[in-house]
Amino acid sequence: MTYEEAISKIHSLLTFGSRPGLDRMRVLLERMGNPQDKLKYIHVAGTNGKGSTCEIISYVLTAAGYKTGLFISPYITDFRERIQINNQMISKAVLAEAVEKTFPLIEQLSKEGVVITEFEYVNALEFYIHSNEKCDVVVLETGMGGLLDCTNVIKPPLCSVITTIGLDHTKILGDTIEKIAAQKCGIIKENSIAITSKQDERAMEVISRTVNSLDVPLYKSENVSIEITEENLDGSKFVWNGIDIELHLAGDHQIENAKTAIAAIDILRSKGLLKISDKNIRDGFKEAKNPARLEKLCDKPVVILDGAHNPNGIEALKNAIERFLSDKKITCIIGMLADKDIDSSIELLSGIFDKVYTVSVDNPRALSSDKLAEKFEGKCNAVKCFDKPQDAFDKALREAKKDGSAVLVCGSLYLAGEIRPYILECCNSNQ
Repeated sequence: MTYEEAISKIHSLLTFGSRPGLDRMRVLLERMGNPQDKLKYIHVAGTNGKGSTCEIISYVLTAAGYKTGLFISPYITDFRERIQINNQMISKAVLAEAVEKTFPLIEQLSKEGVVITEFEYVNALEFYIHSNEKCDVVVLETGMGGLLDCTNVIKPPLCSVITTIGLDHTKILGDTIEKIAAQKCGIIKENSIAITSKQDERAMEVISRTVNSLDVPLYKSENVSIEITEENLDGSKFVWNGIDIELHLAGDHQIENAKTAIAAIDILRSKGLLKISDKNIRDGFKEAKNPARLEKLCDKPVVILDGAHNPNGIEALKNAIERFLSDKKITCIIGMLADKDIDSSIELLSGIFDKVYTVSVDNPRALSSDKLAEKFEGKCNAVKCFDKPQDAFDKALREAKKDGSAVLVCGSLYLAGEIRPYILECCNSNQ
């Protein structure tokens, strides 16, 4: 089986959508020989920040010499970003071989009336591949929620990490912070450890109640004391526990993610569950990266790519813009999915852009560019809709070169994945 054939097989399951529940996943994994039971995990859930937190932890573990598996979603430009070992995508050959050996199980289960979704199968592939590769530790990001997310078939992990909780996927997870927090807390298990980012007090109440009922110790990022020495669009520098740390992820929200990662790393090493030196922490943080998260792709003019797509993420983006780009006019290229809280996000962005160019995301759930443009009327000096994101970027880049303005692309990780290679090509030819 070729890599292209393997990807086609995987995507053929997309039509079955997202269906919370663990029964199908357990049946599939049992047919696979339960590879998930052969691995140790750091399990991470949350509304925002979980991808970056996973990346930071993974880089530190790799620096410490552990063979580190990483499972994240969604990917930006290459499907294999979702399944990594030592912060490198698995090879096309490894993925193709795994699909060739396991997809017949999907077909057999379908005949038996057990229909596996794409995310379930991709997660099963992660378990299968990381087990075959004998990873020492896997940093495992949930897809949606936690309690009924298909990653939650694992036994008690080394620790469960809850990053910032906000309103997203409300039709599935619930329409209040409390309901969503209860779903996220579903990954916390007995005989384990829990770590949390700074939370809304409603979310923290649910987290506290959960750990108390399970008699699980809880460690908070807010108890991680750091001294920030430098912050800009390239990232930040700070001191923790006498260690000079450099992080190439920008924004206050990334400082919070860093503190959450430190809380997890520090408690695991202090309890003797992992051997991690100060140098490992310094080296891992310096290497950590996560594309399309306030990512600066060009200096002259400044071009930023961000995948924020819900009010919590948009607010973090707004804060970073006001802090680091207050001296520039900004053209925003934005595309969003129709099932997101678009109105709240637009209200947060009101008045901070000179121009807004709306685009349609290449996704069946996308809001059309003209309807998105209507929502931005009166929120900035000029609004224009485009059919193709590339056309919008070309225009914004030409203007930015002339007047020294900045260009921001945001609103969806799907948009980020579609346009990132094009932006890099344009920016590299501009050097």
